[in-house]
Amino acid sequence: MAIHGFSLTASLVLPCLLSSMVSTDSITTSLSDQVKLFTQNKPTLYSQATKKTYYVSATGSDSNNGLSATSPFKTIQKAANLTNPGDTVLIMNGVYTNTGSAGQVVKITRSGTASAWITYKAYPGHFPKLQHNVWNGILIQDGASYIEINGLEVIGNNAKTTLAYAQSQKTNTSNPLTSGNCISIDGRKNGRSHHIRILNNKVHDCGGAGISSIQSDYLTVEGNEVFNNAWYSPYGNSGISLYQNWRFDSNTGYKMFVRKNKVYNNRQYIPWIATGTITDGNGIIIDDSRNTQNGSTLGAYTGRTLIENNIIYKNGGSGIVTYLSQRVDIVHNTAYLNIQSPELEAGEILAHVASDIKILNNILYTLPNKYVNKNWQNTNVIYNYNIYANSTLIAIKGANDIVADPKFVNLSIGDLRLQATSPAINKGFAWTSLKSDYAGNVRPSGTGYDIGAYEYKF
Repeated sequence: MAIHGFSLTASLVLPCLLSSMVSTDSITTSLSDQVKLFTQNKPTLYSQATKKTYYVSATGSDSNNGLSATSPFKTIQKAANLTNPGDTVLIMNGVYTNTGSAGQVVKITRSGTASAWITYKAYPGHFPKLQHNVWNGILIQDGASYIEINGLEVIGNNAKTTLAYAQSQKTNTSNPLTSGNCISIDGRKNGRSHHIRILNNKVHDCGGAGISSIQSDYLTVEGNEVFNNAWYSPYGNSGISLYQNWRFDSNTGYKMFVRKNKVYNNRQYIPWIATGTITDGNGIIIDDSRNTQNGSTLGAYTGRTLIENNIIYKNGGSGIVTYLSQRVDIVHNTAYLNIQSPELEAGEILAHVASDIKILNNILYTLPNKYVNKNWQNTNVIYNYNIYANSTLIAIKGANDIVADPKFVNLSIGDLRLQATSPAINKGFAWTSLKSDYAGNVRPSGTGYDIGAYEYKF
């Protein structure tokens, strides 16, 4: 998709004027990278004693000092403007909305360091909500790095938008009421972000993207529930999107992680403005990591991306798709009844104009009239040790792929765990670096690895 002044691509790019968008658990940064980071951000050395915890409450006041639960700030932005490396922002119960002319509920532009991240998270036992009708709920921009967002609920404007209104705005690329995003990491302005963790959030009802990243590196998107996004924008958004990944350093190992998320009912109801057709609304998309679109000079991304242990179901587009991308491993996911949009036909997990992609140990259960997978203009794309179900339309089948009913526990209530008689049990490839399943159970639990996001518990 795209942007003011950019050519549009069938992915997830948002307008330049809006901010679109969307780490490893343990990263060791080389000395040279630390020097580069320190030179760029000029931080002071922060001791444990100088690290602060800021408190925010919907009933607080920005004239408070924000340093205790009894003297909290009222807005998250007030705390964000004060944070230094190692600080924590604890957000208490309440509904936090965009105010004044702000294009987001909170804009994060201040960085942590490799040894002192800045964390925004729910106060223990609280469930704060960020509700917005502007371009973003949470925007990470200006190169802000070493940031963690944990345990928040971000809600867009879909409940206040009708399909009829969205259709009337289908050529309006400057309307945040239909194109607002939930959580965005945008590297197109004033520096690119790296080392970002988006963890355990509930992200829903944004007309644009759910969680999206543009031109960023070292990103972990884990444990989130992402649903009802991408409905009303003309930009062709998706639930979780990584667009034009950027090389922060020369590390060729895993740097981008999308794991243990539940992603559903993200769908495109408004045609992509570039073609006038429905193209996206995917659950998860890795888009143009080769950096070929919109005049990008970043060069192809040389790190690896790991998409593992996700539950992806009933999205309008594919469950998982890699487009114009490379160096992606898609393992141990369960994709169920995606491709809900009648205009689309393929596939539950899809590689399109892609290379160096491994698609292993996944369950692909599709609608009867849809393709389970496709193999469009790909090189070195491997499908193997997967289970294909509910359709005979299989474009490519690996030597150890199985065509069978995976025998989920209870489809009527969406319980996608495995029955004891499932053909997925002990039939997967031994991807030994994965030690747990979607639910956190030990993997493997039997004599071999099980196919899909759930490991059967003996």
